[in-house]
Amino acid sequence: MSAYLQETENLANLRQSHGDAWNGINPEYAVRMRIQNRFKSGLEIAQYTADIMRKDMADYDANPSDYTQSLGCWHGFVAQQKAIAIKRHRGTLDKKYIYLSGWMVAALRSQFGPLPDQSMHEKTSVPSLISEIYTFLKQADAVELERLFSALDTARENGNDVEERNIVEQIDNFQTHVVPIIADIDAGFGNEEATYLLAKQMIEAGACAIQIENQVSEVKQCGHQAGKVTVPHEVFLAKINAVRYAFLELGIENGIIVARTDSLGAGLTQVVPVSKEPGDLASQYNSFLETEEIHNVEQLKEHDLVFHQGGKMVQPVRLDNGLYSFREGTGFDRVVLDCITSLRHGADLLWIETEKPNVAQIAEMVNKVREVIPDAKLVYNNSPSFNWTLKFREQVYQEWAEAGKDLSAYPNPEEDALGLMQVDLDDSELAQQADSYIQSFQADASKEAGIFHHLITLPTYHETALGVDMLAEGYFGDDGMLAYVKGVQRQEIRRKMNVVKHQEMAGTTIGDHHKEYFAGENALLAGGSDNTMSQFG
Repeated sequence: MSAYLQETENLANLRQSHGDAWNGINPEYAVRMRIQNRFKSGLEIAQYTADIMRKDMADYDANPSDYTQSLGCWHGFVAQQKAIAIKRHRGTLDKKYIYLSGWMVAALRSQFGPLPDQSMHEKTSVPSLISEIYTFLKQADAVELERLFSALDTARENGNDVEERNIVEQIDNFQTHVVPIIADIDAGFGNEEATYLLAKQMIEAGACAIQIENQVSEVKQCGHQAGKVTVPHEVFLAKINAVRYAFLELGIENGIIVARTDSLGAGLTQVVPVSKEPGDLASQYNSFLETEEIHNVEQLKEHDLVFHQGGKMVQPVRLDNGLYSFREGTGFDRVVLDCITSLRHGADLLWIETEKPNVAQIAEMVNKVREVIPDAKLVYNNSPSFNWTLKFREQVYQEWAEAGKDLSAYPNPEEDALGLMQVDLDDSELAQQADSYIQSFQADASKEAGIFHHLITLPTYHETALGVDMLAEGYFGDDGMLAYVKGVQRQEIRRKMNVVKHQEMAGTTIGDHHKEYFAGENALLAGGSDNTMSQFG
């Protein structure tokens, strides 16, 4: 028997056991409400989505073409519409996630107003957004299921047994819009206890994967800006442990930790860690410091720091602000050490923040890590901070120059930094080759550079700004109302988007049906032929 029909029968028996007192309860309606509210808590969601991610990680290990993707979302409605769109256009949400960006929380969700990505926003806004996103995703389930329930009632009214069985099968096999969230906890918002407390709230809200970076929490910077300061490994590992303890305490034993290293672009440290034995992590960290050899104690100033390194007495170079510098050119090796150390001490996935999207550069670092940990996998930021058009045109230009190809038709990027961005080059052979590289970047990087998950941190920030700009230009210009009708509503109708019926998406139909469940013929309904939603079919 169908699971839907079996559950209806079970609840019918339960109603009967209560005698006449439950005569006002329709067992099938109760079953529908249960199905529409499948997930009763954030922890249920965290466990469900953690299982999905673990399966996807295993699939990727078996076949690197099975990579996963996500888009960063700053509001529950944005995440909901993304999930609905994927399901409508692709037929499945398999291997499609949501990324929750700390940058977008700071810029768009703080009560202080727009803030830079420096962990100045309220940390509670992060679990709040996770909860909001899952509320909207669950509502997408409820709306779609409501349509199936209405179609089932219509099939029964028409005596169409074949259609009835088909719809019941669709209900039994319904794919939820609830998908994994990879959530950004920045640098942990304080010490390891603060990290643990925030991680718990994020997991309780539904996060199955938490991404944490190795910057100093109180001076954290956006990954694509200057002034980044990293912490010694023992500090970072303590926070990884804190997140793992949070997962274990809440019963999510397979929760995922994404360890991010900013060392490629970070040239500073706040702390010179104490080495307890030769070759330990502290001594390896210190080996990258910029130092000056001390030959005479009289060279030292009051309170200068010196230590023994490689048979010499050296002094780390300290800046006026008290920070210490790493040697130029050590970023690659520091990234590799960070990655190996994180995976050996509890992390599941890596995030290497880079300054450009280059498959060869990423692969070089990942392959070095994989010499030690063969199944190392990356989450990679396909960042809007990169000028993708320019960087890939520069890459093609360089490849063609090395191959001796005639480049006289193109600006030399060394002489004109933005010359390759010219619009009149868009249809050129070089631009088409660059676009081909961009199109295949994710597939290529997953096969060649160990990238399990591709995300764009800020796509919906930029997409919202672009959409509003285009609408405002026309609406407040000569097009007037046509700008909205042609540019928005007509597109929604022709793309068969659910949101064109905005009343339904906001819950009107569900609410009407609930009123009918609760009050029967006495229900005061908002729908019907007088509702303007009927204009959209």
